Amino acid sequence: MSGNTVATRKSWWADIAAVGLGPLSWLGLLLGALLFASALTPTLVPRDLLPQGVLAGLCFFIGYALGVFLTWLWTDLEPPQPNRAQALMRYPAAAISLAFVVISLWRSTNWQNSVRAAVGMPEVDSMNPFLIVGVAVLTFVLLLALGRLAKVLATILYGLMRRHIPQRVAMVLAISVTALLFWSIANGVLARTAFEVLDASYRQYDALLEPERPQPLENGRTGNPGSLVAWNELGRAGREFVSSGPHASDISAVTGRPALEPIRVYVGQQSESTPQDRARLALKELKRQGGFSRSLLIVITPTGTGWIDPAAMDPVEYLHDGDIASVAVQYSYLSSPLSLLAQSEYGAETARALFSQIYGYWTTLPKDKRPRLYLHGLSLGAMNSQQSARLFEMMDDPIQGALWSGTPFVSPTWRTVTQERNAGSLARLPQFRDGRMIRFMNQNGFPQQQTSRPWGPIRIVYLQYASDPIVFFNVNDFYKAPDWMREPLAPDVSPQLRWYPIITGFQLILDMLVANKTPMGFGHVYAPQHYIDAWVAVTDVKGWSEAQLAALKKRFETPELAGSTSTKQTPQQSYEGRGG
Repeated sequence: MSGNTVATRKSWWADIAAVGLGPLSWLGLLLGALLFASALTPTLVPRDLLPQGVLAGLCFFIGYALGVFLTWLWTDLEPPQPNRAQALMRYPAAAISLAFVVISLWRSTNWQNSVRAAVGMPEVDSMNPFLIVGVAVLTFVLLLALGRLAKVLATILYGLMRRHIPQRVAMVLAISVTALLFWSIANGVLARTAFEVLDASYRQYDALLEPERPQPLENGRTGNPGSLVAWNELGRAGREFVSSGPHASDISAVTGRPALEPIRVYVGQQSESTPQDRARLALKELKRQGGFSRSLLIVITPTGTGWIDPAAMDPVEYLHDGDIASVAVQYSYLSSPLSLLAQSEYGAETARALFSQIYGYWTTLPKDKRPRLYLHGLSLGAMNSQQSARLFEMMDDPIQGALWSGTPFVSPTWRTVTQERNAGSLARLPQFRDGRMIRFMNQNGFPQQQTSRPWGPIRIVYLQYASDPIVFFNVNDFYKAPDWMREPLAPDVSPQLRWYPIITGFQLILDMLVANKTPMGFGHVYAPQHYIDAWVAVTDVKGWSEAQLAALKKRFETPELAGSTSTKQTPQQSYEGRGG
């Protein structure tokens, strides 16, 4: 081996060692501190200390990586500065970075309290800056190690390639291959494998859970001894749904009128192996219970865990004196935010199969003797519910409407309607054409301009809160301020909220993961009193005065008075317990 070759290889390994163990970039520290400070600013929902620290560390790393890239780009175009000059610049850079960090930590308590005030939560005395910094440092060090590992790999690939192709081409190829490799591992292998493992784990965990409620013995209940669906195959969410809710006596005590026992049908993921088989079983069970003889039939698409929000279903059963049937089929065990981020198409096939079975049979019945048919879903269930029904197949025999709450930002129908809203209407509360078919509402109801307009034959309502990040996140938020931020901010959003490039996108992703930790009526926790207004509009409720509706809302605001086993817990507690 020649001396030149040995020297070249020694130089090459020295370069690799320098890449992996070299000093920190002064520009990276400056940009990292700036992004760290931005990460502590308000977004839509309050944050706990641990996720706040992880987010701050992630943003510091992003700023640092950007500084390293800009430094590399500059030194590639211009002669590098002397080492002494670079070393001297690190001291003022470190001092300025420290100032950014200290000031942002000092202001973080005020920023978070502005968010907490907007969603009706008590203030905190301190955001514990030492814990935030500790978590952020650990996050940064881990990401820095991965980043330097990627840089070492790119250096190795560059050293191998430059022997055979021009240096510039070798450099571009080495960086591209490294980026593609890391992206494929993170997105294609780890994410999907983790998704499948978690789903299987939650399935086993769900099967081992003891029922929290006794098996129903009434003849009309799913899971009873005569049911086509076994009690132990319903899963925890299914058992909660079919064994809870108001009874006829509860409803009569509120309305003073005779009431029927509401019919609730649920098929768990363990009951059959395919979505089509589960949908057929649901139809058979619904017919067995006499669901098609009721005045209303609601096809529900659950959340990712299979959970159905009692805040949505209990009120509508009161509003229609129990003369109502509802049916749902489980498709997953994962929480909606996790399903949404990992595999947003998860559950669409099941929702489509159930609707096809129910609608197909419903259309064979005489129009004057069949129930009015509606769709409902919350969160991921809302998105999949929208994909379950196809307009062209319903043109000759349409359903009566739908109520979708907390619709995720990736829902095609919701996105189209929002983008094509009437000029001058708000992005957070759009108005669509004349409002005869589609309307949006929030905690305060519908836009005043639409309340006096008549409905058409199909009534669709989107219930959404401005503080719900699952509704309002968008990939474009990383580089462009969304329309709802350029409008006057809603009352349930911090007045100190501002848009920052890159940072806001990551803030909203974190918000999505914790959006169910707000009080009822904010974030992604939808309140029964708001569902009451929505169901009144969608199902054209009759026989209730304004005073009676106000009393029903008051009853649901005090769960122990609601007369329902499912509402002995607050809907928020139930939501958090199921990770919907």
